[in-house]
Amino acid sequence: MMKLFTLLVAAAAIASPVSANDTLAEVKTGGLIFAQSDDVSMAEEDLFISASEVRVDYVFENTSDKDVESLVAFPMPDITGRLDGDTAISDYDSDNFLHFSTVQDGRPIKADLQQRVVSLGIDVTDEFAKLGIPVMPMSPKTADALAKLPQTVRKDWIARGLVYPMAGGAGKVDLVPLWTLRSTYWWRTVFPAKKRVSVQHRYKPAVGGTVAISFLENGEAKGERFKQYARKYCLDGDFVRTAQQRASEAEAGGANYTESWISYVLSTGSNWAGPIRRFQLTVDKGKPGNLISFCGSNVQKIGPTTFRMTSEDFDPEKDFDILILNPPEAQ
Repeated sequence: MMKLFTLLVAAAAIASPVSANDTLAEVKTGGLIFAQSDDVSMAEEDLFISASEVRVDYVFENTSDKDVESLVAFPMPDITGRLDGDTAISDYDSDNFLHFSTVQDGRPIKADLQQRVVSLGIDVTDEFAKLGIPVMPMSPKTADALAKLPQTVRKDWIARGLVYPMAGGAGKVDLVPLWTLRSTYWWRTVFPAKKRVSVQHRYKPAVGGTVAISFLENGEAKGERFKQYARKYCLDGDFVRTAQQRASEAEAGGANYTESWISYVLSTGSNWAGPIRRFQLTVDKGKPGNLISFCGSNVQKIGPTTFRMTSEDFDPEKDFDILILNPPEAQ
């Protein structure tokens, strides 16, 4: 069972909860997914998570006397259009919006990309291709293309829930995307008989957050949001008490912390034979003055900003969520 782990390393001013317009919704990402195999086991997984990069190093072992061919996939997070607020994607004009890359035994892998557009559970990818509409909901290029849709298509897409008509300036009606983009990188690989294979992949996580601390209610540790944070990030008493102390200081005109949320899907992709024989997780909180809280076991501080958790025969059962509180920048 995952045990409580919270680190409190600095303090600054904390303010009241923020509105939706001050929030970036985090986007969950994870690791590679492999086709089911009873002959290939994961000997090692070394996972590094920070707000700027996720790195995952795997060592797989084929214990059988025959080569095993497998399909490998990296599901990018679903991107869904929104009427208000933003997702934490910084590169809306690239298909590879997380800057994903992978290497196997020291050689870069050229992966294929499959992208599908879904609305209300219906695949409408072919319609987008026929009309030349970019599939990324948040891209400015998509907004430009939607503005040029024929009137009959506009009415049809509004009726079907692909887009929402929103009043713009000068009496214009803008079309806000509501569809979901599903993207997956994939490739085929071979695990040679009686050998180990190393696979590494890297990407930039989509980090959500708010412009102020949001889990205190009028300076008190109560309410549904606090309960959610306490479960999700394993907030402990010292962390909460310091947050309350700095919240009272903020009322005198102090600057705000900001929250950063990072979510990693640990529980997918476990299609290999048996548990992970050696699992290592390293979390980097960024700056020394940041606060960090997450659920873990056997965690040690190994540097000014880094913390490490190790486990033998690890069987991932739940996802991993990190809360980082960032002090205000010095003026």
